[in-house]
Amino acid sequence: MAPKRRTRGAANTKKESEALEACPEGDAAREEPRKRKRAVPTEKPQDQNLKSVRSSGTTYSHWLMKSEPESRIENGVDVKFGIEDLKALPNQTSCWDGVRNYQARNFMRDMKVGQQAFFYHSNCKEPGIAGIIKIVKEAYVDHTQFDKKDVHYDPSSKPDNPKWSMVDVKFERMTKRFIPLAELKKYHLQHKSKGGPLSNMALFTRARLSVQPLTTGRTTKPKYHAVLTSVPVSVFMIYEELEKRMLVLGSSGSSSLLRNHWY
Repeated sequence: MAPKRRTRGAANTKKESEALEACPEGDAAREEPRKRKRAVPTEKPQDQNLKSVRSSGTTYSHWLMKSEPESRIENGVDVKFGIEDLKALPNQTSCWDGVRNYQARNFMRDMKVGQQAFFYHSNCKEPGIAGIIKIVKEAYVDHTQFDKKDVHYDPSSKPDNPKWSMVDVKFERMTKRFIPLAELKKYHLQHKSKGGPLSNMALFTRARLSVQPLTTGRTTKPKYHAVLTSVPVSVFMIYEELEKRMLVLGSSGSSSLLRNHWY
């Protein structure tokens, strides 16, 4: 049985300071609270019902998932769950429970086995991207919604009609360097003012979400001009180049980066 500490999850707490840093809109854009770490539970009969429930309606292929790496006590439970906690679990795998935001839940219902996500450290001294994880089990019923002792207990959710879902994730690797929020925000603002692939990053346009899409499920190699104008297709690849080369992405820098990546 996994320790009672919390893994990440969707944050319901409205105290996520990094969300305000990331989004100038203020309180209205605060992130929902995150989660805790748990061993992967046994599949329940209700899991079969998720095939018919609503997802976000869009096909995505890469993600960003936030969790708190520093201790924070909520209702007597430490909700800390950083990437090192995930690495320490059996098979380096955990369910991503506790998401209590409908849009974040719907994004998780879109996730497919084998897809990658950035593990983002949030609500901490230095928020940012710490590593890469992989989806190893698609959406199924989040059991914590029925546990009265759990921080994420939801009395309005019923076993015959569960509201909340979770996926299982597995540690893949650390990023070659930690990519801080401040650096990402700098690139975002540059691209927002001059035009560029990071101008509509969900990290800043949907900062309250603990589960965010990064790229659409496009499989064909786009033309160079399409990459520059299609933000969803390019964001994850730019991050990959960023961690490899530590490039500074100005408007001209991003063009060179994308050209090098695709050709």
